Amino acid sequence: MNKVSRFLAMCTITAAFATLSIAWAQTYTSIDFPGATATTLNGGPNPEGTNIGSYTTSGVTHGFVLKKGVFTSFDPPGSTSTTPNWISPQGVIVGGYIDASGANHGFILEGGKYTTVDFPGAAGTILTSLNPSGQMSGESCAAASCSTTTHSFIVSKKGVFTSFDPPGAISSSASTVNPSGAVVGSFTDSGGVGHGYLGYHGTFTTTDFPGATFTFAGAGNPEGDIVGLYTDTAGVNHAFLLSSGVFTSFDFPGAIFTDAAGINPGGIVVGVYVDSANVVHGFTRTPVGDESWPHPLTFS
Repeated sequence: MNKVSRFLAMCTITAAFATLSIAWAQTYTSIDFPGATATTLNGGPNPEGTNIGSYTTSGVTHGFVLKKGVFTSFDPPGSTSTTPNWISPQGVIVGGYIDASGANHGFILEGGKYTTVDFPGAAGTILTSLNPSGQMSGESCAAASCSTTTHSFIVSKKGVFTSFDPPGAISSSASTVNPSGAVVGSFTDSGGVGHGYLGYHGTFTTTDFPGATFTFAGAGNPEGDIVGLYTDTAGVNHAFLLSSGVFTSFDFPGAIFTDAAGINPGGIVVGVYVDSANVVHGFTRTPVGDESWPHPLTFS
């Protein structure tokens, strides 16, 4: 299940980890694309401070880049819905889009040029990250929409695809491949329960928030930090950070739903939250002392 379908579904290694329930010394900033009915931040910021995300207007979802306070909208040719998931230090963006037939495709946007990427033989493909070696992570599916059963994959710089699922998974998605080749992702077991996973050279560790009924590991950074979403026993969804073996639960102030979708090497987290009026917003969570974000917001 990809970032956007996970969020929409929500809205309509474990014993050894310590848990910290309160996040200290953080600054939260709400992000909204002008005129949009919903906004999500899906990845970034890269070292240049650029974020990427999606916004919805008139029922259509588009991608955007947010750089130095300036929003720029974009869509791959033929897209009816766009979800950018990752931006590299060089500004290369990868993600997924839906075509007019309802099929999912991966895309790369580099230097203003789009490249479509499809897993061989799959009906649907979504790209989720790109590491410095040119490896990309993602998910493929037998159904074009990629809204139910999916499988994790890594594709090399030379275009060699490797599909895999953690043990016990009936569906999985690779969220991030870091510079060492370690993969952060999520899977669903035969009981329908969602788990986070960390995979490295064929060895998998489950990364579930302690006591959660559902966990989705949405992203990781080169330092080994993992962020995502979990559901507590009361059915409430919260964001989490797993860093140095310690889980931290956090929520955007006043939110009824919070999901962390990305984390950069400096510890800045991006994601999505729903306010008490059920309006969807993007957010950044910045450690106090990091003055690189936010910038004053302007639009183009």
